[in-house]
Amino acid sequence: MNLDCKIAESELKKAEESNPGPWADHSRYVALACRNIAQHCKGMSAEEAYTLGLLHDIGRYAGVSSEKHLIDGYRYCIERGWEKAAQICISHAFMIQDIHTSIGTFDVCDEDYEFMERFIKDAVYDDYDRLVQLCDALALPTGFCMLEKRFVDVTIRYGVHPSTVDRWKKILEIKDLFEKRIGYSIYNLLPGVIENSFS
Repeated sequence: MNLDCKIAESELKKAEESNPGPWADHSRYVALACRNIAQHCKGMSAEEAYTLGLLHDIGRYAGVSSEKHLIDGYRYCIERGWEKAAQICISHAFMIQDIHTSIGTFDVCDEDYEFMERFIKDAVYDDYDRLVQLCDALALPTGFCMLEKRFVDVTIRYGVHPSTVDRWKKILEIKDLFEKRIGYSIYNLLPGVIENSFS
């Protein structure tokens, strides 16, 4: 099945019906941030970025879980022939390519853990992986936010991990990378970011 934004929107809606929660609106804002930034980056497709953003957490269709949603999303997309979306279902959580930098709980079997460990280590990240990683940290279910607000939001929910600060540094590095490409702050492309960050 060929993947486009309409299909991704439909799949996200079905997944939300299967497991209702704020994760779906978060995914929609991630997708909008991806589109808004990608359309100012030469060589990137705004529609592809939007589509990949919509599907990054699609594994949550299977119910409430921690890191299991990564492998659930990967399988969901692979079954439909969406290889890049499948990669991003895992890669979005690993801006540092080391499974030990996870801040979640590995509620998966040993075989799945070993698969994910190899996959993360061997994956070749491109601008779409990095963009979804960045935009995942720019979106709350209520709208766009400054990175620091999302950092705190995630840390309150998951706690402080030995890799927390290194993960923040990597996201800030990715932010700098995209800002150098577009020539100005990414926040200029996120309507309501100030209001939502301080609400």
